[in-house]
Amino acid sequence: MTPVQAAPSDTDPVVRELSEAIGGPVGEHAIRPPRRRFWTVLRVVLFVAIIGFAFSFLQKSPCRDGGWADNSQYKQFCYTDVVALYYAENISNGAVPYRDHPVEYPVLTGVFMGVLGLPVYWMGQGNPALDQARTFFDINAVVLSLLGIGAVAAIWALRRRRPWDAMMLAAAPAIIYTATVNWDLLAVSLATFFLLAFGRKYFVWAGILLGLAVAAKFYPLLFAGPMLLLAWRSRRYAETMLTLGTALLTWVMVNAPVALLWPESWKRFFELNSERGIDWGTLWYVLRFLTPSEGVHLLDGRSFLNSAYLLLFVVACVGIAVMVAFAPRKPRLAQLLFLVVAAFLLTGKVWSQQYVLWLLPLVILARPKWGAFLAWQCAELFYFLAFYGELINASGGFAFPEWVFIVASLGRITTVAVLCALIIREMWRPELDAVAGYAVDDDEDSVYKGDSLLSPTALGTAEKPATA
Repeated sequence: MTPVQAAPSDTDPVVRELSEAIGGPVGEHAIRPPRRRFWTVLRVVLFVAIIGFAFSFLQKSPCRDGGWADNSQYKQFCYTDVVALYYAENISNGAVPYRDHPVEYPVLTGVFMGVLGLPVYWMGQGNPALDQARTFFDINAVVLSLLGIGAVAAIWALRRRRPWDAMMLAAAPAIIYTATVNWDLLAVSLATFFLLAFGRKYFVWAGILLGLAVAAKFYPLLFAGPMLLLAWRSRRYAETMLTLGTALLTWVMVNAPVALLWPESWKRFFELNSERGIDWGTLWYVLRFLTPSEGVHLLDGRSFLNSAYLLLFVVACVGIAVMVAFAPRKPRLAQLLFLVVAAFLLTGKVWSQQYVLWLLPLVILARPKWGAFLAWQCAELFYFLAFYGELINASGGFAFPEWVFIVASLGRITTVAVLCALIIREMWRPELDAVAGYAVDDDEDSVYKGDSLLSPTALGTAEKPATA
């Protein structure tokens, strides 16, 4: 018998309380709508996602033309790297990324910028009236929004018995103000598609998607650790190694042409990351504020900072590995992915505002409960507003005292840490895990549920779920 789908108003106390304003928890007929009903769960969720990305476009629209004056991009909370880097990376002059100008991002993101930006430059040469910055932003906004909507659909597909979980991504406030700050949605969507392909046991496709995600942004590289840990605990080495091997090959194929033809440009991303100091809003930024020092602060030393944050991150990863080994039940993949990526952000020296997108799909898959999720989103919104005030201060204006930004930073750090603590608690007390009762054979964790070895059919087609 097929289990009934989870209704949020029945399974989540926060949603249950909010539902009282519109008549209380949803009924059985709403959970199982007739086939003729147009508004299925998927269509409702995708409609909300479309609305969210439309609001994101409107939120950034005052900055689309790049005509920023008197810190207007900060005062209107609409700054976007998409417009700024169209000029800074010389795409506005027809420069081919990496060949003509070193790009500060991994190769696939640079290629993405060039593929969308160079046609705008070429069109502008024959049409001087064309607002190139606005056109470039609009094209990027449309493509990134489509990728984001695809990620929402992927979350829905991974949670067919909890389909409303996808609403957490579709309606996340962070989507509105960070979707087009940078190109992170490219990597986030590829990483989410990877989880879907991996859950369906399309291991080659999963590896290709993971390799592309790492080629766009390095954070999905962190997925390898949790996968290897679960492979060790479940003895599913073949599937994991096939996926990771394909990912490595894909990453090499994407990077090799640029690395061989323009090695100095290719190395720019790696050099920049080693050279960067403490970024706004990080734990290290807060520590430096709370420990004032005359002269050069210890944390300003690049060598010390790089060693310190790497050491803390390694310690966190060791702790996660110990939990995998001794947890009473094998942890779910999404739980470990969230913990590792969150640890990377909590200990790292850079935590840009759009990095919230990295965590969104992972926390929804790891812990689809609205209470702590909304508290975290509120903290991220407060940080977003405070960050722009900090940028006004740094640009010679005054928005508020520095301590306001420190409080906002601590709010973001604390809520992410609380989410980690809640997930760890559910790893040790599996009966609290909201997903456990609705697990299926094709979610992102399906590979590590059985004990059989890789099926030959899994190389190109989905493996049949084992019978109980």
